[in-house]
Amino acid sequence: MTGKDELVAEYLRRFDPSVLSGVFDRTDLTPRERLLAAFDIPPTTPLCPYIAAAVELHDPQHPASQFARDYKEAVAARLAETAREAGAAAPEQLGEQLALLIDGAAARTRVLNADAFPTAAAIAAVLIDNAIPATASDDRRRDEVSS
Repeated sequence: MTGKDELVAEYLRRFDPSVLSGVFDRTDLTPRERLLAAFDIPPTTPLCPYIAAAVELHDPQHPASQFARDYKEAVAARLAETAREAGAAAPEQLGEQLALLIDGAAARTRVLNADAFPTAAAIAAVLIDNAIPATASDDRRRDEVSS
């Protein structure tokens, strides 16, 4: 491994160990609101460094590629955990769907130089509402009204 490759791997290892704590650790939002908050990304945000590194490296065994894979799996896991809290019938599936939407929106925003996150958030809302049983939705709405 060259010095540059080692530097990239070390940067990714340290980049965001909290896995979007600014979204997932918020106690002022319901689980459904946290799922949607994951899409509240300004269009000026640089392309995810994990995506950028994985695309550039072309080597799935490279340590930076492994960090990228681990991080992306951790994001999907946090989304699934939050989906489970929201009462989703298939939280792992919803977590993967939302992770794919986030990554797709990030890539389209960069490639097209146009904000794709609002469209992704609208799709996410449909997926979330379809995945959460009506009773969980009704309970959530009741809780929101009473607070």
